[in-house]
Amino acid sequence: MSGRTRARACPERTCVGCRKRAAKNDLLRIAVIGDECVPDPRGTLPGRGAYLHPDKACYEQAVRRRAFPRAYRARGPLGTARLEECFGPTGSGT
Repeated sequence: MSGRTRARACPERTCVGCRKRAAKNDLLRIAVIGDECVPDPRGTLPGRGAYLHPDKACYEQAVRRRAFPRAYRARGPLGTARLEECFGPTGSGT
């Protein structure tokens, strides 16, 4: 052997909150249904997906930077009420 291992390549994605790259399996896929961002933990919903660390700080940063409409190329704001159920309300100070 030439010293290379035969490890499988793991796909990487970028978190829309902190903008750090991570393994796809370590991130939560977010999809859009109508005008609402919804979590897609199985990754089976149709359409474009955005990825986010399952961390409240990354979620708050993505909301503050308005990263979801940009990631989905949406013309207007997108609702994040279903995501708040997963991460808790933003701006709680904790």
